[in-house]
Amino acid sequence: MTKQIDKTDEWQDKLTPEQFNVCWNKGTEPPFTGKYADCKKEGIYHCVCCGNALFDSAAKYDSGSGWPSFWDVISDNSLDQITDTSHGMRRVEIICKSCGSHLGHVFNDGPEPTGLRYCINSASLDLQERS
Repeated sequence: MTKQIDKTDEWQDKLTPEQFNVCWNKGTEPPFTGKYADCKKEGIYHCVCCGNALFDSAAKYDSGSGWPSFWDVISDNSLDQITDTSHGMRRVEIICKSCGSHLGHVFNDGPEPTGLRYCINSASLDLQERS
């Protein structure tokens, strides 16, 4: 009999424990600790799991929250939204549209032109710098 491989087994082999916890257990890295929180490098931020393009650095801004924040996504095919009622709050969870990994949350307190703040865990991102 062929063993069915749970998709999470694949991710555990590919990701660090922190990345796995954030992406597949819906964890959150502590604020101001992620490698992209203060990053000013130009490029495209991709899903660390599947490589789906998520955010352009041109839409990144300092929200003061301690997590990388973006005011827009790179395309309509980047993210899906899910209602999150955990921790006694009602929030909008953001997941990768391609693989379903947890990225963070979106809030309505961002800058114009969208008024949105995509608050994303560094552990869920992979920046591919512009050359």
